[in-house]
Amino acid sequence: MNKRFQFKQFAIDDKGCGMPVSTDGVLLGAWAQAAENAAILDIGTGTGLLALMMAQRFPSSRITALDIDEHAAKTATFNAEQSAWSARIDVLVQDVTRWENNEQFDVIICNPPYFNSGLQADDARRATARHTDTLSHDMLLKVIASRLSRNGIAYLILPSYEADQLVANSPKHQLHCHKALEVKTTPTKPVNRKLLALSATPTDKTLTETLIIQSDNAYTDEFVALTKEFYLKM
Repeated sequence: MNKRFQFKQFAIDDKGCGMPVSTDGVLLGAWAQAAENAAILDIGTGTGLLALMMAQRFPSSRITALDIDEHAAKTATFNAEQSAWSARIDVLVQDVTRWENNEQFDVIICNPPYFNSGLQADDARRATARHTDTLSHDMLLKVIASRLSRNGIAYLILPSYEADQLVANSPKHQLHCHKALEVKTTPTKPVNRKLLALSATPTDKTLTETLIIQSDNAYTDEFVALTKEFYLKM
């Protein structure tokens, strides 16, 4: 069954995509930054959520959105075409590891597959979106290193353990984590997601902040401030 998610300035129809709209995606799209006239690459665009969020937030940006799944790319194209920013979003059916051009980007944004092992999802599209079989984190880092412009930044979201592994592995690809946002669903829960900002500029210290989504059965002021441009009831 298709689900339609209405945001303040656009709508997302998931049309059976492997990974429908999630809080992870909204957090990443709201947290990532881009300068004026930025060229942005969305790797594994799925429904096109991140591409649309970046188009809304950065009105002079140009977004290239890739997905290896033709079905997902069609869905992202549909959602982009229904938005006010379709002229600035290009959706391609493309395996980023085999993309035969030399284009570089000021910003790379990716909500990547994150399960390195364990049971595969029954649905093939969901398995592709959730498991690293088609895009390992090592390969993702290699792609990011080759596609970032000189002062470019890549923004990712991963479960805590996988994020720590990726950060530990990033110097091998001449990438370094400058910022991290640790996400907890409530004050007493452990960190379950980390948002990362990677660049080729060396750093001795990662600026780490914490975001709590809910406290006392209500969304925190910090979560509302981060997502209010998108969620209808914020």
